[in-house]
Amino acid sequence: MRRFPIVPILLAASALGSTPAVAQSNVEGRVGRLESEMRAVQRKVFPGGNAYVEPDNVAAQPQTVIPGTPAASPVADLTARVDSLESQLRQMTGEIETNQHRVDVLEGRLKTLEADAAAARAAAPPPTTSSDGFGDSPADQPAMERPADRPAPARSASGGVGPGRGGGTLEAPTMGDPTRGAPAVTNAPATTSVERPETGDPVEDTYLYGYRLWTAKQYAQAETQFKTVVSKYPKHKRASYAQNLLGRSYLDDDKPSLASLAFYDSYKNWPDGDRAPESLFYLAQALVKLDKPAAQVCKVYTELQRTYGAKVDADARMKAGVAKGRAASNCS
Repeated sequence: MRRFPIVPILLAASALGSTPAVAQSNVEGRVGRLESEMRAVQRKVFPGGNAYVEPDNVAAQPQTVIPGTPAASPVADLTARVDSLESQLRQMTGEIETNQHRVDVLEGRLKTLEADAAAARAAAPPPTTSSDGFGDSPADQPAMERPADRPAPARSASGGVGPGRGGGTLEAPTMGDPTRGAPAVTNAPATTSVERPETGDPVEDTYLYGYRLWTAKQYAQAETQFKTVVSKYPKHKRASYAQNLLGRSYLDDDKPSLASLAFYDSYKNWPDGDRAPESLFYLAQALVKLDKPAAQVCKVYTELQRTYGAKVDADARMKAGVAKGRAASNCS
C-alpha cells in the first residue's frame, strides 16, 4: 500500500482555507471605513440629527436554503455593500459641492451689490446748504416727496381764496401797483452754470433747480421754477416750499411788494403747509420794507404766534426773530 505524505497535504489545505478569510477580513475593513465616512458626511449635512439617509444596501430578506444548494459567498455580499456605500458617498459629495458653489455665487452677488451701493453714495453730489432761513435747505428735507392728499384750497364766490387756518383774521396787504419800482420780470433763459437735478420726479427736479438758482442769486430764473411748481402741482407738498421761496426770492431781489403778496398767498392757500409759519414771518419783514404801519406788522406777528405758536417755540431761530421783530415794531 502506497503512503502519501500527510504534512504537505495539510499545509496546502490550510493555505487554501486561509485565502478566503484574508479576503473577507480586507473587505470588512473597507466596509467599516466607508460606513464611518458615511456617518461623518451625514453629521455634516444634518447637524441636528433630524434626518437620516437610509443606505441602499439594506439587508436582504433571509431566503430558504434548499439542502444541497451552496449559499452565497460572504465575500460577494460584502463587495455589494461596499459598492453601494461608495455610490452613496459619491452622490452626497456631489450634492455638497453643488450647494457650496451656489453659496459662493450668492456671496459674490451680495458683495457686488454692496460695492455698487457704496460707489453710488460716493458719487452723489453733496447737498446744498443755506446760510439763512428756517429749514429751506434741501439737506433738511426729503429727497423725494409724493403728492399730499390735502384738498385744494377753497375759493369764495368772488374767486378769492377762502379763509385759512387762522380764521381769516389776517387780510391781504393793501398796496397800489405791486410792480411799481421793480424791474420787469423777463423770461430769461436758464443759465448753464447751475446744474439741473435729475431725481426722476419732475416736481422735485423743478423745485430743487429753483432752489439752486435762488442760492446762486439768479432770482428771475428761480422765480420761474417756483411758479411752475405752484401752478402745475398745487397739491404737492413742494407747493408750500416753492411759494415760500418765491416770496424769499422777491424779497432778496428788492421787490417787497411782490414778496408780501407771495407770502400772503402761501399762508392763505397752504395754511397747513410746511412753510406757512415762515411765510408769515417773512411777510412781516416785507411789510417793514414797504414802510407799512407798525400795527399791520404786529398783526402779522400776532397771527403767527396764535396759529403756529408751537412751531415758533420749537424753532429757536424763528422764536428769536419774532421777538426781535415785535420789539422793533413796538408790538404789545
